[in-house]
Amino acid sequence: MATKVVIYGLSTEGYSLACQIALNGGDVQIIDESTPSAISIKQDIAKSYPSVQALKDDEPLLAMTSIDAAISKAQVLVFAPRIRKTGQDIKIEINSKFKDAVSNIKKGCNVVYGLGTGFGGNSENISLLEHVTGLKVGKNISYYYYPLSKESTIKPYIGSSNSKENETLKKLLTNEKKFNFLSLNSAEYFHAIDILKQFSSQTSILEVCKFAKDSVTKSDLNSEKLGELYLDDFIDGLFDLRSLSSSFEGASSLMYLINGSMKGLDGYIKRLIDETRLILKKNELKASRTKILLLWTLDQHEMKGEKIEKLLELETKLKDYIGDVESISQPVDIFQNDKTTIIVVCSKRDFDYIMKNNKDDELIILKANPLCQLISQK
Repeated sequence: MATKVVIYGLSTEGYSLACQIALNGGDVQIIDESTPSAISIKQDIAKSYPSVQALKDDEPLLAMTSIDAAISKAQVLVFAPRIRKTGQDIKIEINSKFKDAVSNIKKGCNVVYGLGTGFGGNSENISLLEHVTGLKVGKNISYYYYPLSKESTIKPYIGSSNSKENETLKKLLTNEKKFNFLSLNSAEYFHAIDILKQFSSQTSILEVCKFAKDSVTKSDLNSEKLGELYLDDFIDGLFDLRSLSSSFEGASSLMYLINGSMKGLDGYIKRLIDETRLILKKNELKASRTKILLLWTLDQHEMKGEKIEKLLELETKLKDYIGDVESISQPVDIFQNDKTTIIVVCSKRDFDYIMKNNKDDELIILKANPLCQLISQK
């Protein structure tokens, strides 16, 4: 009989994992918190609908059950919710959703936590899990740590409360032969290394590219693919970096790395704003006669709302200088107005779109890449 798997959260990452599990022979349901109901994901659905949006757009007939009924029968429960709060409220939202997810699990359930945590985060989760359910990890339930990302839901490792291999989980989660079961601490450390390597690399690029002023240097740097990185790429994993930051107090080399990465990102947002203001100055444009469009197509189903947060931050800060600022995705005939339009393009997908569809020579296009390239100018 197929293993019954429930994924809590109709997120991009959760749905991708649900499809993987269905194709690997699992009996998988995914919980849509907005409905609320548990949707059955069969192999034909996994093959036909590559994303949550595709599934929602087509609205195929899907078998549904109540959330409580689904969770109570789950042999594996994966926690992959959509988180939209920020700051201090984010921990409250996560804990609230986690309580909802695990409150009806039964003995023998394998709980898989899919959000990235800082050091010691899984110990806190286990305490909450045991408090809510009255069950004991290692005695009548098991706990695993498997931080999901958009790039790939298949990591080569998973953290386990007992460090022992679970053949059922291995078959469901991956087709790879090399899949290591580690202690929870080890999994936290490996994930921290992955996140820090990613952000240290990005921060190095952003900081060095600040010094590229002349066109020759910018052209040389662009030829090395640096121009193909966008704001959209720099935000991925920010939630995990912040979770790591909350693990430490005081000064340490690790905190310098973390804080440096976060400051580098904040500095880049400021630089984009300064570059936009510079365009106005160089072209002698009046703020009242200028419109700014932030072109950034976001995945509304991502687990973490970090990109939505940064888009709102950029929009708000630009409005301090220019009143007419709007964030859009894939516009059609939206540029026809009596104002000079500056488009800040925040992802490669959006840049490719605008270059293919733009027929207006009056547009000024600023690429939100490390070089802050100006593509066309009035």
